[in-house]
Amino acid sequence: MDRFDAMRVFTRVVERRSFTLAAEDTGLPRSTVTDAVKQLETRLGVRLLQRTTRHVSPTLDGEAYYRRCLTILSDIEDAEGAFAGAKPKGLLRVDVHGKMARHFVLPGLPAFLSDYPDIQLYMSEGDRFVDLVREGIDCVLRAGELQDSDMIARRVGLLEEITCVAPAYIERFGIPQSLDDLAGHQMIGFWSTATGGLLPLEFTVGGAIRNISLPATISVNGADTLTAAARLGLGIMQAPRYSLEEDLRQGILVEILADTPPTPTPVSLLYPRSRQLSPRVRVFIDWVSREFAAWQAAR
Repeated sequence: MDRFDAMRVFTRVVERRSFTLAAEDTGLPRSTVTDAVKQLETRLGVRLLQRTTRHVSPTLDGEAYYRRCLTILSDIEDAEGAFAGAKPKGLLRVDVHGKMARHFVLPGLPAFLSDYPDIQLYMSEGDRFVDLVREGIDCVLRAGELQDSDMIARRVGLLEEITCVAPAYIERFGIPQSLDDLAGHQMIGFWSTATGGLLPLEFTVGGAIRNISLPATISVNGADTLTAAARLGLGIMQAPRYSLEEDLRQGILVEILADTPPTPTPVSLLYPRSRQLSPRVRVFIDWVSREFAAWQAAR
């Protein structure tokens, strides 16, 4: 078995956490899979896997080697595909916030995978900072202003933001008719991992941005929890309109201060500057951009 085939076997063992399942996936005898990993460990002079009777997991060295193998094998596949004139193929790893994934990515995914049947998509879900290179992620879809980083960002859309409260909140505090009326009101605090603090409420007044911080009896760091707290009448919240449309339609939440809305939130796809953009990542980025463009054109 050559070195690249051994890398493919090793990465499958890591992903399946099993020599037996990796052997089934690759169509090789289990003994061949085991020997391939042992030969890699001997050549590298490090232990790549922790083995028990029930579980296989990468060591720290094994995790680092696994990430490097993903990059090397991806480059090989892309190079061979380019010369063969074939459509992009292989494993595509993306990270998307769950609500955006369900609203913007999943609905059109059957058509995308029909156009590119040889792409296997792995989609992790989160809104934390992701080390794309270390974690083997090809690209990340994120909402919000981007901090300086070594990643390339491609903006794909803007999300309209609104300010809203629940009827239960209105019963207790009333509806503020202007920003000056916000004295005595309270917000649901949203803890930003980017800033390390609570985000103020943001309003646009005459083309200028005005930030207002209100007392917060509850603070959260997740978008879904923020919405759930607002539904209970615990304070004023701001979020993208698309994520609240059903709540607004049913009267579960009520928009307020519509004349002074928050600024729209940019949505961007990010990928490592140090990694050549592979064909499968390129077609995915282009497709997501078209999905957002079509969605905004229909608004």
